[in-house]
Amino acid sequence: MMSCTGSIGRQYRHATRETFLGASRTRRVPAQRSRGTTVKAVANQPYGRVWNFSAGPACLPLDVLERAQDELLNWGGSGVSVMEMSHRGKEFQSIIAKTEGDLRTLLNVPDNYKILFAQGGASTQFSSIPLNLTSSQDDTVDHIVTGSWSKKAVKEAERYARVNIVASGDNKSIPPAGTWNLSEDAKYVHYCDNETIQGVEFQVPPAVANKILVADMSSNFCSKPIDVSKFGIIYAGAQKNIGPAGVTIVIVREDLIGAARDITPTMLDYKTLADDNSLYNTPPCWSIYMCGLVFEKMLEDGGLTAVHKYNKSKAGILYDIIDQSNGFYSCPTEHSVRSLMNVPFTIPASADLEKLFIEEAAKLGMVQLKGHRSVGGMRASIYNSMPHEGVVALMEFMLEFAERHATNK
Repeated sequence: MMSCTGSIGRQYRHATRETFLGASRTRRVPAQRSRGTTVKAVANQPYGRVWNFSAGPACLPLDVLERAQDELLNWGGSGVSVMEMSHRGKEFQSIIAKTEGDLRTLLNVPDNYKILFAQGGASTQFSSIPLNLTSSQDDTVDHIVTGSWSKKAVKEAERYARVNIVASGDNKSIPPAGTWNLSEDAKYVHYCDNETIQGVEFQVPPAVANKILVADMSSNFCSKPIDVSKFGIIYAGAQKNIGPAGVTIVIVREDLIGAARDITPTMLDYKTLADDNSLYNTPPCWSIYMCGLVFEKMLEDGGLTAVHKYNKSKAGILYDIIDQSNGFYSCPTEHSVRSLMNVPFTIPASADLEKLFIEEAAKLGMVQLKGHRSVGGMRASIYNSMPHEGVVALMEFMLEFAERHATNK
């Protein structure tokens, strides 16, 4: 039997978001709720919503969604929706300017860095980066491989340069820095700060001396404070932590802009976006607007230090349940590199129990818990906007499920 049931449950059940963020804002009570829902765990949730543990697109803050709903038909008295307004007009110009300004404040982005709002997802940056930072196919680029997304970045970079694998992990750990093979002449060093599928996260950025460090932060962007000045490029798809799908944030040091290869498509050249403030063509206006609402909320909630504290508390709940389950649950990721965003876990005794777990959780309003098809098991993605209450709901179900199915009772 799981001896931790009582103590762990009591320890976390009564904590709230305000406990960790000290938030002063009171969320508006919705005018109406969804009727007739049969999902017990969400019977008291506004609009019949569920706890969405999707790896992305992921849940967004409810008060942000409500504000977007309020402003949907007539933004700021303009008479049109953000989805209808010209990206050249003063209304959208004010939206994108504020979105960029709030992001600069959140991350303390230095003045010699450009913030670009690109399209094509983070995967398109796998091509953009070598096209902008190398001059020929003979140039060497360094890649640290720790999981599925860093492997995909390698595959794309090989189209444009010679790739040196600095280190290759086992999908559950990060090779010790002393074993790395950095090239002397590499144009940059690329790594993935958080592997969404495997749940492997760097606790600090790789130390690469004076080399240009490029980070894929798609699944932990704005989840913790970082020193932007340590990086040449940071890029991230929005759809996990900061907004809906459609926009990719690229933060690039200015001296790295303007030397793209001749073969670089216009829209993959950072200079194209930088010169026109990301308005060379029609940008993903709605996605940028939504990101802006999220950035505004994060600043009001205390910034990234408060967000990071909150994220650590949520992840700690699930890892404690796993570690104190007497082996009923298991997390394959090494303790020192466990992700605060993506918590993978298995039930070693039975794959059938894993399937049952996912099915029963869904019936209780906890969805998207199935692990990635390449690794199996379960995965709880608990990005910034996943409320503490959702994590507690999952915790309570994990405890109850183990009580029913543990073989050593």
